[in-house]
This record gives sequence, structure tokens and C-alpha cells, in this order.
Amino acid sequence: MMLFHRQKLEKVLISFSRTYSNISHESLQIRDGFSGMVGRTPLVRLQKVSEETRCNILAKAEFCNGGGSVKDRAALYLIKDAEKKGLLKAGGTVVEGTAGNTGIGLAHICLALGYKCALFLPNTQSKEKFDMLQLLGVELFPVPAVALTDPNHYNQQAKRYALSIENAVWTDQFDNQANRLAHLETTGPEIWRETKGKVDAVTFSTGTGGTFSGVSIYLKEQNPHVQSILADPPGSVVYNWFKHGKLERSVGDSITEGIGQGRITGNMQGAPVDDALLISDNETVEMVFRLLGEEGFFVGASSGLNVAAAVKVAKKLGPGHTIVTCLCDTGQRYYAKLFSEAELKKRGLYEAVPEQYRHFLHSRI
Repeated sequence: MMLFHRQKLEKVLISFSRTYSNISHESLQIRDGFSGMVGRTPLVRLQKVSEETRCNILAKAEFCNGGGSVKDRAALYLIKDAEKKGLLKAGGTVVEGTAGNTGIGLAHICLALGYKCALFLPNTQSKEKFDMLQLLGVELFPVPAVALTDPNHYNQQAKRYALSIENAVWTDQFDNQANRLAHLETTGPEIWRETKGKVDAVTFSTGTGGTFSGVSIYLKEQNPHVQSILADPPGSVVYNWFKHGKLERSVGDSITEGIGQGRITGNMQGAPVDDALLISDNETVEMVFRLLGEEGFFVGASSGLNVAAAVKVAKKLGPGHTIVTCLCDTGQRYYAKLFSEAELKKRGLYEAVPEQYRHFLHSRI
């Protein structure tokens, strides 16, 4: 009996050793400062949904970036782009209109590189994001959430403010294709390398469109048969544009933040889109709590939407396929809203939380 257990243990240790030796040497290198903490995030196989669909559903763990979200990649490239163009000098100010995560990434990088940071945010964003930005020393301008055509839109105000002060740059995350380039040069190649080129489809939600377009362009350059599937929340025009050619908002609004759009951004123009999916908030919320209760990942709503879309794509393609998406950030940034029993009941989303996972909810104070 002892011999059997020892042999079994030896097999486990050999298996672990082989797995560990397959970890990229690049990922084990010492990284240089905060900028070195952007990118090269783990690609994780989501076990339960992979078993359920008999596919490999893989997700880039983007909350492992230094600033805690996928937007750190865009933030770094936006600042480096401004530096290369001579638009930003030592001690200058980076100005952006943001729903939160790009701003957090910009704030971290500004601290690391010696710049000041000023951000305009819609006042509908989570308290946790505002608290984080204040902690990071940002000059913060919460403004009403209005249409882009309104001169009081947060992006319009950011642009005007940057023009009004010396040595400042508006990084223009929605239309500045340095955002797309970040994913064309980092996220896309990482996915291709980590899957050894065995990827059948990618699916991402879009805010600025940088992640979706950059990854899709890169992967299709490697293999034109890789399918790029756009995932959209209620209240956005992006789904209807790519499915029906109409800039019409889908019905309803969404609990998600930072995704969905009222226009086709500069970063999304020309992006290869094979199909688009409209993911309801019920599907998103259900997946957020499944990811927590079944996989152990505490993530935000955009991550839940991404994985819900990946499951739909997997079921459509059939067993044996590999679908890649991303876990954008952590659930802590939405704790007071997304994980509140009272808030979910108010929005009619409480029943979307699987009953066995409702103990994760907190009572709203």
C-alpha cells in the first residue's frame, strides 16, 4: 500500500514539474517598474464552463495587470504615444474622459513617470472607482452622463480642459488608435503564443473597441479562419450596427460599466467582426456569480458578459473548439452595486443570481 501511494505521489510531482517547466521564461523575468507590470497576463482555462460546453474556454486574467484591469495596456500606449509625438513634456498633465478603468491605469502610470493626471468621469460610475482615483491623487471631475453630442459629455469636457492648460495632452482613448495598437502588439500575440496558434474564436465586449479590434486584427493576420465575435450589453448601438447596419440602441440599459457605445469609435472602425451577440444583464449577472462560486474568480460585470458570450460561441461551434476572452477587472470595483442584494432587486436582477450563490450578496447600507 505504501509503495502504491509513493508511486502515485511521484507521478503527481512529475506532472507538476512538467507543467511548471512549460511556464514561459518571459513570465518569470524581473519586470522593470510599473510599466513592466502591464501585459503578459495569465491565460486561464475556465474549468466548469469548459466541461459544460466540451470546449476550451480560456480567459486572459487582465486583473493581473499592475493597475488591476485590461485598460492598463491602453493607458500605457496612450501615454507613450503622446511622448513619442512630443505632446507631453516632463511634469505635464494627462487628461482623459473615462468610465474609470482607463483612468485608473493612467493615474498609476502618471505617478510612475512623473506626470499629473486629470480625469472627467460620468457621475454614474461606481463609488469604488471614484475612491480609487482620489487615492491616486487624480484631479477629478465627475460630470452628468449625457450623449456624446452634448458639449457637457465627459469626453468633450476633457478635450477642452486639455487645450486650456499648458503642457497637457488629451489622450482620446476612444479614437486614438494607440489604444488598438496596444492589443495588436501585446494581447493578440500573447494569445497566439499561449494557445500555440490553436484558437478558433475570440469574443470581447467593447467600450473603446481597442481590445476587440487589436486582438482580432492580429489573430486574423495569423489565421484568417479565427472568428471574431463582438459581445454587447443592452442599451448599446454596437450590436445593431454590426448585425443590421443601424446605429440604433438595443432596448434597455445595463448594470455593466465601461462597455457598450452610442457610436462606432475610431478604434472599432475597420475591425473584423464575424458576428455579434447581445448579452442580457440576467446572463451577465448569472455568470458573474458562477465565476465566483464555481471558478473562484471575483470579477466585474464586463467579465461576466465576456464569459457568457464565450459560452454561447462554444455551444454554437460545438465540442473541441478553443474560445478566448478576458476577465477585465475585479469585482471589488463594483462591490456596492453588483454584489448588493438591494441594488440587484431594484434592477430586477436578483433572480438572475443562482440560488446557491446568493450568500455572496451583501445588504446595502
